[in-house]
Amino acid sequence: MTVKTEAARSTLTYSRMRGMVAILIAFMKQRRMGLNDFIQKIANNSYACKHPEVQSILKISQPQEPELMNANPSPPPSPSQQINLGPSSNPHAKPSDFHFLKVIGKGSFGKVLLARHKAEEAFYAVKVLQKKAILKKKEEKHIMSERNVLLKNVKHPFLVGLHFSFQTADKLYFVLDYINGGELFYHLQRERCFLEPRARFYAAEIASALGYLHSLNIVYRDLKPENILLDSQGHIVLTDFGLCKENIEHNGTTSTFCGTPEYLAPEVLHKQPYDRTVDWWCLGAVLYEMLYGLPPFYSRNTAEMYDNILNKPLQLKPNITNSARHLLEGLLQKDRTRRLGAKEDFMEIKNHIFFSLINWDDLINKKITPPFNPNVSGPSDLRHFDPEFTEEPVPNSIGRSPDSILITASVKEAAEAFLGFSYAPPMDSFL
Repeated sequence: MTVKTEAARSTLTYSRMRGMVAILIAFMKQRRMGLNDFIQKIANNSYACKHPEVQSILKISQPQEPELMNANPSPPPSPSQQINLGPSSNPHAKPSDFHFLKVIGKGSFGKVLLARHKAEEAFYAVKVLQKKAILKKKEEKHIMSERNVLLKNVKHPFLVGLHFSFQTADKLYFVLDYINGGELFYHLQRERCFLEPRARFYAAEIASALGYLHSLNIVYRDLKPENILLDSQGHIVLTDFGLCKENIEHNGTTSTFCGTPEYLAPEVLHKQPYDRTVDWWCLGAVLYEMLYGLPPFYSRNTAEMYDNILNKPLQLKPNITNSARHLLEGLLQKDRTRRLGAKEDFMEIKNHIFFSLINWDDLINKKITPPFNPNVSGPSDLRHFDPEFTEEPVPNSIGRSPDSILITASVKEAAEAFLGFSYAPPMDSFL
């Protein structure tokens, strides 16, 4: 993957630039790996970190919520362990209703594809997950959580919407809004960093989405540029709710070790109970990255990076305004009880001087013109998607219906484990 550094070429020597590119490429590869696989890889290496707290973190093998990370997955659940994911509201939907056109994303359990509904002629992003892979890692509750959060989020402008979901004997299908302005990560990779007004606009829309989730007692837990999309006009759309934690009241806590290494809050690394302020730490980390080009406390050495998060003071270069500096210091406060948002949650962020130029009513109604327009020509314009995905052939198996595959005993068991997954919104929601 090539990292463009046009703005830096006039001031950097060739060798220094190559060094920076190597660091960025390593950084991007690491964060694509995901926390679970990455920690296992680090833990199995021979080197050990000097800091005892970091050593303890790297030795983690069993979290307190095994459905999120399990180093020794059990066999698929028996019928007595089945999870009912709710009543099926769209039992007639099937893969053959769609033309699957392009791969636009990949994850641990499947792919995201651009698809056109044959009857409606509408374009959707269809997330196709392999039941067998989900069951192997005991992640069915994780998928249920994502589905439940999607059902609650359909009315917020900066959260991706679920149109309906359905399943076959071996796969789950989420039919989602198609967003083709590109990942924030993709644009940061190309431009290195953003000017402060652009970063403020994105941070405000992200904060609005997080505040809405918190109002539903949901903690997002995995905010990072890869999970932040731009729509065709340039507005933020938050996606991927797989690590969300539901039913966290205002003063409630949870303790699962999960997230992405660069954005883990100190209390998560300390394996202490944490609350919704973990999302405000992540907002601070993303804002820092938008302004400076790398996350705060970043190091290629993951153990050193964890040590930095836990112990190193926040260092801010002088090329940002005092209000931005004050906001970053408040959001990236290591003590969560003193962090901005600890007392009044979103209201504290909303009322911060950094956002004094934001009219929040206009923001939520999309009346503020985005600072960057992706300039996409239509649904088939994939210029802002990584060619790593779009050049991959669409698997023939994606569009197969249950009657066209050989249903083995394991496939039957997988099908039974996700009874009730399918969902369609009430008819009046389309009006």
